[in-house]
Parts: sequence; structure tokens; C-alpha cells
Amino acid sequence: MPPTPDPGTGLTHRTLTALLRRYDAGEPVACERVAEGLLNRGYRLATTRGRFFLKHHLGGDPEAVIPLPGRHRATAALAAYGLPVVPPLADREGRTVAVHRSRCYALHPWVEGRHRHGGQLSRGQSRRLGTLLGGVHRALERVIGRAPQPRSPEREAVAPADTYVLIDQLLGRIRARARRTAFDELAEQRLLERRLLVRDHAHQRPDRDQVPAEGWVHGDFHPLNLIYRAEGPVEPVAIVDWDRLGVRPRAEEAVRAAAIFYLRPDGSLELPKVRAYARAYRRAAGASPAELAAAVHRVWWERLNDFWMLRWHYERGDHRADHQFPAAAALVPWWTRNGRAVRDAFCD
Repeated sequence: MPPTPDPGTGLTHRTLTALLRRYDAGEPVACERVAEGLLNRGYRLATTRGRFFLKHHLGGDPEAVIPLPGRHRATAALAAYGLPVVPPLADREGRTVAVHRSRCYALHPWVEGRHRHGGQLSRGQSRRLGTLLGGVHRALERVIGRAPQPRSPEREAVAPADTYVLIDQLLGRIRARARRTAFDELAEQRLLERRLLVRDHAHQRPDRDQVPAEGWVHGDFHPLNLIYRAEGPVEPVAIVDWDRLGVRPRAEEAVRAAAIFYLRPDGSLELPKVRAYARAYRRAAGASPAELAAAVHRVWWERLNDFWMLRWHYERGDHRADHQFPAAAALVPWWTRNGRAVRDAFCD
């Protein structure tokens, strides 16, 4: 049976056949969409010669520092260092990027495994996670070279005045709805709460010089971009989705990742596991406690002033992140109340 066409992206049976022939990957047998993001779409392919992951790159990331072929070379070099990275396959002409009818694709080996959040990791496994991310940051500088100067070296923290404007805009959208849902009620409650928190903590806005060391980072390190073995030892087998590879504060990526991995449904963080993860990260990355402390402060402020999930919901009509909102919104007041304990978990 031929794969189900995906005409909205041009991924028809004919397109699949043409792409696979470039790689001598056999004839398509089945195709299933498994990922849909802002920058790409992903498909699980079964062919007469095996299983593959086909990535359709929708367009350039405005923040991308390295073009797609360069990102492919970087992931291949990381794999050569022994890191769990699965670079794309090269076609018969040695190219890893396939352009077909003005659309851009890359073919990867299929990796069998599962995603795990922090609640499914022990402290020992959390230490290995921190070591892994620290090793990635160290290795990226070796395989790519010294990071260029960032485009916005001052990295100005969001101003409270801008946050107030955004809160009012979102509240206006909610209050204009003819029928309100439970999501609307929670969103309004959290927005009003956030306005008070920003007012009460405006004096803690990070200074321009409170920026941790910048370097090459994955850019989107979270549980859905890390694949663990499906069976046997709980070990990562693949770090995926390198579309946001770029130059940013390394310690901030470590803090953001922990705030996703170790977030509980009630909005708290599993601080004992965070501590194990952060100690291992600092050792592997060569990062100081002071660097992590600055990153914790900046990421807290970022979360305090960030409303991307609500903007997706109300401005774009995109509900893919709705299920994440209750815990993510609850994290902000919890983190604000427990700021010292969070900082100590990352820095002790």
C-alpha cells in the first residue's frame, strides 16, 4: 500500500519515491507524520530497505547562525566524538540536504526509543543528563570553533512596561470572548497574578552585565528532543532537532532544560534531581556556580515576563501547547517564592 500523501507539504508518493531514490533507500511502503513544528515536519518512513525519519525543513530560522548543511556537519562531528547524535544520511552525491521542487528535506536513520521527563529519571540518571549537556557544550566549541560575537551582545532583559502592555492585550482578547472556557479562566487568573509579580519584583530585572558566558548550544534541549533506549538501561540514544543550534549563554540552556525536565504538574521543580543534574553539568561544562547563579536569575526573569503559550493560543489559534500551560504558569509564582532554594540547587 502506498504511503498516505500529505499534499499540504507536497509529500506525495511520487515525491517520496524521488527522494528515496537519491539515497538508494528502497521504495516507500508506509509513511506517517510524527512531528509538526514551526521549523519542520517529520515523518516515519518504512521502505523496502528499512525504516527512516524524513525531515521536511519548512524555512529558515531567523535566529540560525549556521546554514542547514553546516548544522549537519556539526552533528556528524559530535557523533564522531561519541555523543548520542544521529546525523542525516548522505545521498549518492554526498549531500545531506535534498531539495525537491523548492522544498528542503533531510533523511535520517530511524531511532527506536522513548522520551522521558525528569520524574522518570533517578538522581543518577539526572547526573548523566547534566554530564551529557555539559559534554555537548564543550564538544560544540571543539567541532565548530570559537563562537562569534552575538548579534545582541547586551541581551537586554524584558522591561516591565512591555510586559504590562502584553498582559493587557491578552486580557482584552480573553474578555472579548463570547464563551469562556476553563482555559480562559485560568489564563486570566495567571495574567492578573503575573502583573502583580512583575510589579513587586521589577527592581530585580537583570542588569546588562549579568550575562553568563556565551557559546554554542543545542538551542532547544528538552525531553521531546532527547530519545532514550526503549528497553534495557536508561541511556540516551539520540539528541535530535538541531534547528536552533546557535550562540547563546550556555548556562541559561542548562537552566531552561532543567525547568522543563524537572517540572512537576503542580508547578514545582524536583530540586534534589536538579541539584544532581546541575553539579554534573558544571563539572562537564567547566561552568562556575556564579555563572549558574546568573543564569538562574535571568531565566526566572524570562519566565516571569514570558507568555508564549498564551500568545500561541489567543493570537495564532494554535493550541498545541495548551496542555503545558497549567504547570508552566504555576512554576512562575512557585519559583518566585522559592528563589533561594532554586538558586542553591543549581549552584551548591
